[in-house]
Amino acid sequence: MIRIFSPAILGLGALAFLAACGTPQERCIGRSTKEIRVLNGLLEEVNSNLARGYAWESYEVERSRYTVCGYDEHVTKDGKKIRRPYHCWQDYTETLQRRVPIDPASETRKRDGLVAKIKSLEPQARANIAACKVTYPETES
Repeated sequence: MIRIFSPAILGLGALAFLAACGTPQERCIGRSTKEIRVLNGLLEEVNSNLARGYAWESYEVERSRYTVCGYDEHVTKDGKKIRRPYHCWQDYTETLQRRVPIDPASETRKRDGLVAKIKSLEPQARANIAACKVTYPETES
């Protein structure tokens, strides 16, 4: 499995991602590294597909279930209120996953393209991170 990304950029990006409501510096770094984080996620998915030999595909299935739809209130002869549920069929959508075959050559080309794109974006991301640190310096408490 090939993984190409700078640990520093990934670490800062992850920190910024987790602290979306963080400091101005963290938000700036998060914006600057967003595309690389997205590409790294895609790269990880492609690497997993290659390791497994198949991909996962999500699909939706419409189903019905017999469920409580509401309640009826009845008053008995002696004045007691009785609340009884009534049932009906209700439709819902379930998302399932299935294995789908992959073309290893195509997945390898996809992986190589992602690696090249990440490498090409890293210098600009480093420069953006440095600019974020200058623009929004962290103050120590």
